[in-house]
Amino acid sequence: MIRVAAVGDIHMGPDSQGLLRPAFETLPECADLLLLAGDLTRHGTPEEARVVAQEVRGLPVPVVAVLGNHDHHDEQPEKVTAILREADVTVLEGEGTVVECGGGARIGVAGTKGFGGGFVGRSAGEFGEPLMKEFVRSTRRSADGLRTALEELGREGCDARIALTHFSPVADTLAGEPLEIYPFLGSYLLAEAIDTAGADLSVHGHAHMGTEHGMTAGGVRVRNVAQPVIKRAFNVYQLHAA
Repeated sequence: MIRVAAVGDIHMGPDSQGLLRPAFETLPECADLLLLAGDLTRHGTPEEARVVAQEVRGLPVPVVAVLGNHDHHDEQPEKVTAILREADVTVLEGEGTVVECGGGARIGVAGTKGFGGGFVGRSAGEFGEPLMKEFVRSTRRSADGLRTALEELGREGCDARIALTHFSPVADTLAGEPLEIYPFLGSYLLAEAIDTAGADLSVHGHAHMGTEHGMTAGGVRVRNVAQPVIKRAFNVYQLHAA
């Protein structure tokens, strides 16, 4: 059994240093790895990123993350990424990584921030003004990167594959959010990528007022792990090794 701990939207700043560390130090007792589903900082500043880095530095389980929209706000995502990587966090954007867990299980994690655009029947189209076309193309590029990374992990013979995003791939986990903002919370293109390539679990954040449980059209479990939704330091999900 593979045990996956996950949380997103922890929105850390200087005044929250040490808040999650006591819970994170219990991870070896209950999980094989920790996934961070974006919005790790409040405004994406290097100062805030260093707070997150200290929170997870030296943990005895692997830590894999994607950035969120808040982590881009200060327009320094490369610095945020570098600071997290210095703390041995694997930060993904259109890439995959293989984590070796206890018992020899190999978990493949494919990650991307993702972007908005909406869901089938009520989604933005790649038509009209250049800004609108670029909006949708940005989401499509994220989805294409996620699909490619999942496919590559499939060829590596992983025992389980996880799609890690910040934006949601399905509308299910947005229940509770105002309908008017669904297009800014995720995109069906991410779900299409997951279903095309295959995965055992999809984890995302971003939707603070959403719902934890959802599923893609292809039957992949989706979990919204935004901290305001799960209301704890992390949740743990179990996967069966192939």
